[in-house]
Amino acid sequence: MKRLSEIAHEEAAMATLVELTGVFEGIASMRIAQIKNQVLQATSFFHELWHIYAQLRVGSQFGFGRSQGEDEVIDKELYVIITAEGGFSGDIDQKLIHLMLETYDKDKNEIIVIGHHGAIQLAQRGISYKKYFKLPVRDQNINVAPIIKEVQKYRSTTMFYQEYVSLMSQKARKIALSMAVQQEGGTSDAADEIITEANYIFEPSTYDVVDHLERSMMQIAISQLILESKLAQYASRFRAMSASHQRADDAKSDLRLAYNRAHRAHKDERLKEIINGLKRSKKTTGAIGL
Repeated sequence: MKRLSEIAHEEAAMATLVELTGVFEGIASMRIAQIKNQVLQATSFFHELWHIYAQLRVGSQFGFGRSQGEDEVIDKELYVIITAEGGFSGDIDQKLIHLMLETYDKDKNEIIVIGHHGAIQLAQRGISYKKYFKLPVRDQNINVAPIIKEVQKYRSTTMFYQEYVSLMSQKARKIALSMAVQQEGGTSDAADEIITEANYIFEPSTYDVVDHLERSMMQIAISQLILESKLAQYASRFRAMSASHQRADDAKSDLRLAYNRAHRAHKDERLKEIINGLKRSKKTTGAIGL
């Protein structure tokens, strides 16, 4: 049986773990609320841009901001996978990579990784990627210009991200970037006015303005997917910390119970020793009296 001091030490260590998991759980909950607010603000701004874009767009297809055709487009599909920066994201990153590998062909696809954890997972599988970007730490003014620059080089782009369904449920998703932009814009009001060179002046040209709007909307769409992934990561972290907190609390209760039992057993043993000592003392006294 363990000594009382050993059980007490283990209980103190488990109490510290209970406090730490509770703190991480609280931080994750706070970050979820903050990111939700950022997503709502970005969505509102996106709808304003899409409303203007729908009024002056010069074609039926989303052009990725390259209507000028200055650079040759690579005839491959770019995969952009958004993963966690650290290892506290649960198993959602593994699910996301598994989803990507279902359609991945090294001759037809190239990969850009956002998040250090995803880069490690791919390296462990022996899968090479073109570039790696750190997951943005802040939730406002996310700089995705380097990613957009890479996106414009390829024929098409598919985004792999983590979707926040609820606090206890997150899913691995994929979506074509052009479809993501159009779906986001599809929720806004239809254009009620046609903007043309007949009623507006465009500098330097209509196509330059359209390209600028498309790049801006891609920036918002990619930022939205990054925020959605971070939201899912924090929810996954909250779930993991909540489960860890519960297990640590249960273990602490078990240790407290074991300590009380050991303490009671120790007191009973001491009481037995005292009673036995008194009995021996009485026998010795009686023998002397005879």
